[in-house]
Parts: sequence; structure tokens; C-alpha cells
Amino acid sequence: ECPFCGEAGGREVEAHVRARHGLLLGAPGAGNGEQLYECPMCSLTCTNIQILEEHVDLHLEEHSFSEGGNIRDRELAQWLQTEEDKRQRSEEEKREREEFKKLQRQYGLDNSGGYKQQFLKSMEREVDRGRMQPFEYHKRKADMMECLAFGIDDGKTKTTGVIEALCKYYQNENKDVRHVWLSTGVDHFHSSLGDRGWGCGYRNFQMLLSSLLQNSLYNDCLRDTALIPSIPKIQSMIEDAWREGFDPHGASHFNNRLHGSKAWIGACEIYSLLTSLRIKCQIIDFHKPTGPMGTHPRLFEWVLRYYSTDNEGGAKVTCTSKPPIYLQHQGHSRTVVGIEERKNKTLCLLLFDPGCPSQEMQKLLKQNSDATSLKPLRKFVGSLKEKQYQIVAVDGVLSLEEKAARCHASQVLTSEKVP
Repeated sequence: ECPFCGEAGGREVEAHVRARHGLLLGAPGAGNGEQLYECPMCSLTCTNIQILEEHVDLHLEEHSFSEGGNIRDRELAQWLQTEEDKRQRSEEEKREREEFKKLQRQYGLDNSGGYKQQFLKSMEREVDRGRMQPFEYHKRKADMMECLAFGIDDGKTKTTGVIEALCKYYQNENKDVRHVWLSTGVDHFHSSLGDRGWGCGYRNFQMLLSSLLQNSLYNDCLRDTALIPSIPKIQSMIEDAWREGFDPHGASHFNNRLHGSKAWIGACEIYSLLTSLRIKCQIIDFHKPTGPMGTHPRLFEWVLRYYSTDNEGGAKVTCTSKPPIYLQHQGHSRTVVGIEERKNKTLCLLLFDPGCPSQEMQKLLKQNSDATSLKPLRKFVGSLKEKQYQIVAVDGVLSLEEKAARCHASQVLTSEKVP
């Protein structure tokens, strides 16, 4: 098509341009002696200066249109990229919000209620499914409300006398165990309808406290805690420790509030609570595996030293005066109540797990209990393969000055790491 008027097309364009618009398509050199004007942009020639100007203007318009198109293309591309970035940021923020809410639910920080609310809802489900009679529901509700009012545990998940039963078992067992060290008496507490899924840290504190209450060394520290506190009461006690100044960083993680929530607690909260009661303890951090296949033999060796120091002797079974040890890893905690040294020199921890129901624990109280009954308690080196473990070990009483110093130190608390 003719670039000037658009009339002719195809093969006729060349002749049309020469005749109508005075342009010579090809090298200059017309034989009639006319003045020829060469286009500076495409080397075509014409016989009229006005026509040349029109021709050059066409070039400029085409160039301007092309440049404008490129600008518009770039602007469109930039706009599309900006919109895509906005969309990706929006989706990422949405994912982050959903993950945060999921973590809040998982760790009991979503304001969905605490021990009391979960206990009542769990019992209502039991009634709906026909597993609990309405009169039992009302009785248990009244019992729970009374215990919460006094701040004491109802004792319905407690098993007493397991350490004594273990002592008798090991005295008669001569097959594989060379030596065993046991902590002082410990009551086992398992999770109930009110704290199932999140209460392991509180239940392990109850186990540790049950042992300390049997030791006269801690009478002065625990004179206001003669009975095992309920989980809501333990939450209030931790909040009291925070108000004293213990672990402000950890307190901020929970917005300084535990009571009425299903928040998980760990080693730092146990340390703060014990120290606020003037109970001397320490956190030991096994921050990485120290053996093959992701195992932690150094953890086992530390527990052996804890129980065997000052308790070495020829007796096969040693009932020590040592309190049990709080053991924490990602997502769960347990209580170490002793350690076996096997005849093949391997070590085996004895653990009380809050997830183990009373029916299983009470099997250990029977006189005819055997190695099968101990299976829920025994954990060999190959059984503990989490990335990191922390323990809280109790070792005496603090003076008021030492408590104040530890309170100050806990504001920049770092746990001791085993290399």
C-alpha cells in the first residue's frame, strides 16, 4: 500500500509512487537533468522538495508511533509486573497470617479458652456420645469447680508408688541390668480431659513438685504449696514469677498471660517458676546430636553423672535423694526418674510420660510386673533422636540474695550448652 495516500497496493505501488508523488525508487541519476532530492532516511529520491518533506514527515511519524508504542509496551509491562508483585505479596501475607493462626492454635495462644473450658467441652462430647451419664457430668463439673476454686489438682490422673515398685522390681531382676539409679519418690500425673494435647509441661511440673514435697530440704520454699496445684494455678504461679522480673523475653512471647489459655510451656517457664520459689535449678541445653544417627549419648552420660555422683556403691539398685529431671524437646516434655546401666554397658533412661494413662502406670504396681510393663518407661539412646533437648535439674535451695541475682540474670538468660 502506498505510504502517502494508500491508494495503490501490491506490485503497482512502485509505479504509483513514481508517477503520483515524484519519488524515484532506486539510485539517483535521472537522464532528463531534473533536480533530484535524496531522502536522508531511506536514500530514495524525489524531484520536488515539498514531496521530499512530506516523505520525511512520514518517516518521522512512523518513528514517533514506533517509539510511542515501545513506551506504552514498557508501561504496560511495568504495570503488569507491579500487579503481579502485589498479588504475590498479598498471597504471602495471607499464608503468613494463616500460619500464624495455626501456630497460635497449636500452642494455645488463640484465646480459645483454657483448662476449664476444654474440660467442660470434652465432658459435653462424652455425654453426647453416650459415654457419660448426665448426673456424672454434673458431679464432675462440681468437683472440678471446687478444685479450681482452691487451686489444687483433683488427683484423678495421679499414680503413686511407682518408684517403690521399680525398686522392688530391679532387686529381683537379674537378666540384663547391671546397675540402676532411681530418683526419690515421684507421683505420675497424666493429661486429663481439660489439658489433653497441651498440658505436658504442667503435668511434668506436678511430677517434679510431688517429689520435692517429700523432701524436707524444700519445706521452707514450699510452705505455701502443701498440695499439688491445678494447671490454672500453675499458670498463675508462672505469671507471678514474670511479675517478679523473671524471663521478661519469655513472658512477652505469651503477652505476659497464661491463665485461661491452653499455652504450652517449656524449660524456661519451669526454670522461672522454680527459681521464684527459691529452688535452685539449672537448664542444660543439648543443642545438637553428639552421636551417630542423630542420637544424644552426652545427654545420657549427663543423667548418669547426675544420679550416680555421691551414690556410687556395690548395690545393684540405688534409691538416691535426687529429685527427678524435667526433659524438654520440640512439642513434648517428660520426667526422668532414673537410669539403667545394662550389662553390655549401654544406658537406658527411665521416663514418666504425661501421655501414658494411669491404667498403664498401675500395671507397674503389681507384684508380678515384668519387663513388658516397663516398656513405656524405658528409652535407649536410639530412641531419643530429636534435634535438640533441654533439661531442668534441681539441686538445692537459694538464699534470697541468690534468688535476686538469678532474677536479674534471667533477664539476659542463656542456658548452658553442652558442646
